[in-house]
Amino acid sequence: MHLLSTGSSVTGNKLAEMEHPLDPLTPDEINAVTLTIRRYTAEHTDIKAVDFNNCALLPPPKRAVLAALGIPITPGGKPETPSKIVRKAESDFFDVVNGVAYNAVVAFDDGEWKVESLQLLPEGAQPQITVEELIHCEVVVRNDPKVQALAKQVGVEPHQIFADGWAIGWDDRFPKNLRLQQALLFARFSQHDNLYAHPLDFIPVIDSLAGKVIQIDFPPSWRKKSDGDVELSVSTTQPLPLSDDSFPVANRARIPPPLAPHDFLPDLMEKADPNYKERDDLKPLHVVQPEGVSFKMKGHVLEWQKWKMHIAFSHREGIVLSTITYNDDGEIRPIFYRLSIAEMVVPYGAPEYPHPRKFAFDSGEYGMGTVANELSLGCDCLGKIHYLSGTYVTHSGAALVIKNAICIHEEDAGVLWKHSDFRPGGRSRTVRSRRLVVSMVCTVANYEYIWNYYFYQDGNVEVEIRLTGILQVYVTASDEPTPYGITVAPGINAHYHQHIFSLRVDPMLDGLQNSVIESDIVGLDAPTGTNENFAGNGFVVKDRVLKSQVEDGARDFNWANERRWRIANLNKTHYASGKPVSYAIMTKGTVLPLLAKPDSWIARRATFAHKQLWVVRDEEGSRLFPSGKYVPQTREGPKDSVGKWVNEGNGSIENEDIVLFLTLGTTHIPRPEDWPVMPVEHLSVLFKPSSFFTNNPSMDVPGTKDRQSRPAFDIVNTNGQHTNAANGTACCAN
Repeated sequence: MHLLSTGSSVTGNKLAEMEHPLDPLTPDEINAVTLTIRRYTAEHTDIKAVDFNNCALLPPPKRAVLAALGIPITPGGKPETPSKIVRKAESDFFDVVNGVAYNAVVAFDDGEWKVESLQLLPEGAQPQITVEELIHCEVVVRNDPKVQALAKQVGVEPHQIFADGWAIGWDDRFPKNLRLQQALLFARFSQHDNLYAHPLDFIPVIDSLAGKVIQIDFPPSWRKKSDGDVELSVSTTQPLPLSDDSFPVANRARIPPPLAPHDFLPDLMEKADPNYKERDDLKPLHVVQPEGVSFKMKGHVLEWQKWKMHIAFSHREGIVLSTITYNDDGEIRPIFYRLSIAEMVVPYGAPEYPHPRKFAFDSGEYGMGTVANELSLGCDCLGKIHYLSGTYVTHSGAALVIKNAICIHEEDAGVLWKHSDFRPGGRSRTVRSRRLVVSMVCTVANYEYIWNYYFYQDGNVEVEIRLTGILQVYVTASDEPTPYGITVAPGINAHYHQHIFSLRVDPMLDGLQNSVIESDIVGLDAPTGTNENFAGNGFVVKDRVLKSQVEDGARDFNWANERRWRIANLNKTHYASGKPVSYAIMTKGTVLPLLAKPDSWIARRATFAHKQLWVVRDEEGSRLFPSGKYVPQTREGPKDSVGKWVNEGNGSIENEDIVLFLTLGTTHIPRPEDWPVMPVEHLSVLFKPSSFFTNNPSMDVPGTKDRQSRPAFDIVNTNGQHTNAANGTACCAN
């Protein structure tokens, strides 16, 4: 990462060189915006000192962007006349002295940045927790005398104390105006030691702005009863009153951290186990493109195999893909205006306090982009790679650059299509699939998330999420039962939890007037043996267009009817099927229920998790985040959240400019095999064209006969001679 100093200015010429209206702010622009805000607050307000929280592009209106790019908004129509686009930025910052937060909008006009608006955030509205705050949480906790004393009681010295700062989740024992973090504690006994192997048995709470510990909570323990059941060491799972000494009320003994190392670095694993060695029977496998890549990049705009899109870094969402179009035999057809993972939440299932506070909104509370990895060539991505950097603001107002934050490359994706005429003398053809990959890897404390956006030659678009990293764990006594988790190693309890994501889809299929068609696949009502269904095998697809935001805007998956949805443009139909042009949404493998109660803390805050699909009208691009713009420490779904949007008026969602929020995820019941680092788990959503193209759009993809492919082993011919040549049927090109 590279920190750029403040004080730079942005000239009109530099702005004129922007390739796309949605290009993210450059480091120079961030520096200029924060300098403008500093000067404005010094000259026009009583604010004495400022800490910046975020600073990003304020996107221009959708229709203005499409007009500027020459993208039509109706099927077969002409683009609208371009209008002037004023480049704007938005920033949240803290008044350091008074502990309140502001939102500023800054516009670039007449060759300079000017503050357009400055608003005090409402009481309790908290901007994201920054990386600097997370790091400072560890410093605060480590230097606290009481924390040091408690750690020493279980054999941990002050320099061995490490803390993962988390948003507080929910804790109404504290006033709303305090900016809080809970510190999940671990010990590290040597440099680079896997600290998660040594969890501590207490959880401090800090005031982030004051920089001090204000409460220390001790979770109770579980005990076996004589009848074989289990019970808590306290009588309730509810929060206990704030106290200067909360250990006695936990009614349990102190639990020292496990001392055994569970490392993941090869040198440390070898040190802990002299018999450890890496596998030595794995031969190299290289990804080679001797003629280079098949995609083109111009700034943030990518073109590949008839696809064209804009790729941007977002401090909050990570990757944002915009203005996605497909060149269909010379006709530029818009498909998606914007795609991103807009929110995610990870609720844990242990009911005893303070564990229910653990439900992190990793995007809304921390920002996925700010924790993006600097990717390594030949490690995170293989082959010929193009990288894009990411930039976000630090407390000082300086821009911080993450090099290689976004990876772009091509990879083989198996067979695209194939057919062999089995008759004597019949011919065959095999065409292999190539896919474009746009990816990012983010480390959120213990967990890693890998975000992959795939584009295929047959018009498919896939969003894949891979989960890896280290389980979030808590210490357990040697004889303690773990009814809400799995003991993955002695003394280490990994609680049950869910990962629930919200994928925001802003469609523009052949224009902005789109609809959603809900399809249920049902068997015929007519019984077997009747004239209508004599063999009993009949089934049909029943389509219904979702019409009303209030009545139809929140949808459940239906397993019995294998329910599915299609994004459609009802104003254009396929020449043969007669169906509206559409893209089907394939989410079956990612459907899950929110297991917390409907009135639980998590359910009240993460309303998006209640339903598998939400459809709302777009309101000038303002409906971006399903759990609200300001997520930390909310205690209900805020007004600007999807659970409230669907009930705002009885507006139509048929043939309108709409936005979809898809809920997907997995329920993680940890295994010992997930320890010490979890093998990757996959989730994906596929968008498939349905009556969108005339026929298979990949019929023009050439067959490939890879001359570099060879038999794995020598072949002995009829003369007993060894040869490494093989004459297979040239089905790729036949």
